[in-house]
Amino acid sequence: MSRAHIDHRDIVRFAEEKVNLPKDKADEYRAQVRRLREKLEGYLGEHPDFALRKMLLSGSLAKGTALRSLNDIDVAVYITGSDAPHDLRGLLDYLAERLRKAYPNFRPDQVKPQTYSVTVSFQGSGLDVDVVPVLYAGDPEWRGNLVSQEDGSFLETSIPLHLEFTRKRKRKQETHFAQVVRLVKFWARRMKQERDGFRFKSFMIEMILAKLCDDGVDFSDYPEALQSFFTYIGRSNLRERIVFTDHYPASDAAKVKDPVQIFDPINCNNNVARLYTEAQAEAIVEAALDAGDAIDAALAAPTKQLTVYYWQKVFGSAFQG
Repeated sequence: MSRAHIDHRDIVRFAEEKVNLPKDKADEYRAQVRRLREKLEGYLGEHPDFALRKMLLSGSLAKGTALRSLNDIDVAVYITGSDAPHDLRGLLDYLAERLRKAYPNFRPDQVKPQTYSVTVSFQGSGLDVDVVPVLYAGDPEWRGNLVSQEDGSFLETSIPLHLEFTRKRKRKQETHFAQVVRLVKFWARRMKQERDGFRFKSFMIEMILAKLCDDGVDFSDYPEALQSFFTYIGRSNLRERIVFTDHYPASDAAKVKDPVQIFDPINCNNNVARLYTEAQAEAIVEAALDAGDAIDAALAAPTKQLTVYYWQKVFGSAFQG
């Protein structure tokens, strides 16, 4: 691969300037969630029978894969108690009512039930916290039934085990695993803006990159790592069944007929790509092939101007080389 015009260091600089959530912002947002959690713990101390048992930061901010464009923070709240409703609408209203009790300083309109979560809006930072309920029955690994943010179904999960799954891959490739996740998410976000009907959720991207990491792909050179990701999608056509054995044997993964099969590493019955159609899978493969071709062309381009032109096909006009 020719690196005369754009190399790994240029991609690192681009990521720092345009892709990654700046560290001071990430710290500020984490502190915001920590204050929320401490208030809840204080309320629990005074009301030990309170239904909201634990609040955990989840999503990209917890995993260290957040983009600069982050506009809300995901947290999970574990709910116990026989009176907690098991229907979605009832559960969200129940959660909102109890959040207002735990945080009496918030105005009622700052705590709003949405389709699959409850949004807590902060006046100061202007950032929303999306609170997702998890029905919890006391499992020591914090497994519980979380409301899916895709279709509102209840899925067994464990936020701490998911975070540990990501940490394990980050330990294998310090800084590089999380950075390549962010770069691919940035590309996918651009595809959503440019291609009608394109969808490729972050969790699927993370799982594909975790598989490549487990397979021994080196992420320390970003043009190579990105090319490995796009090549894998093009070669497999997104039809390769992806299963991890951190928490169950591969043979336990559910036998399903879905076109794309990427299994939740914590729940062997949850194909995280179950809602993706053949056409949506083909759109991802096509976009990945285009991105891979653009990187090949960038690495062979004779001039800096042409190299930047091809990298912009991957990252858009934000990339200036």
